[in-house]
Amino acid sequence: MRGILVRAAALAGLLFSVAAGPAFANALDSQLQPVAQSIPRETVSFDGREAPGTIIVRTGERRLYLVLPDHHALKYGVGVGRPGFTWSGSTHIANKREWPDWTPPPQMLKRRPDLPRHMAGGVDNPLGARAMYLAGTLYRIHGSNEPDTIGQAVSSGCIRMTNEDVIDLYSRARVGARVVVTR
Repeated sequence: MRGILVRAAALAGLLFSVAAGPAFANALDSQLQPVAQSIPRETVSFDGREAPGTIIVRTGERRLYLVLPDHHALKYGVGVGRPGFTWSGSTHIANKREWPDWTPPPQMLKRRPDLPRHMAGGVDNPLGARAMYLAGTLYRIHGSNEPDTIGQAVSSGCIRMTNEDVIDLYSRARVGARVVVTR
């Protein structure tokens, strides 16, 4: 039954995408749990000056836009930095990883000494199914093992997505893609 629910959730997610990549590109992807109240991914009109492939994060909206050709964008729900951990700026994707390991940075360990020093990638890892590392920062755009945090301001500055959405974005975004974060 669990497998059927996961596949149904993945199929439903694909209905909102254009030219989506494979639903289960990695063996661990099949272990994802369906999200109860996700913010639906949708294609929207977009009147920005950014080139296709650019990622725009509007933290006040708690939305991420992947700019498409012809004044359109894919719009995703995201979780953002909680008060005191918000930021804005322009960077690019420096690296991408599937089911990444997580090593909390020293600043986080100082605030939260109870955290593990390292955690191998997998379904229980807080970085989720995919991570895109933002150059010159400690931050990432990544999946989450806490999908109920999407649409909220609860992170330490990273941009969180549902695992289904981050798999979709990961398949579309390239290393070097410009990322603009606004408040």
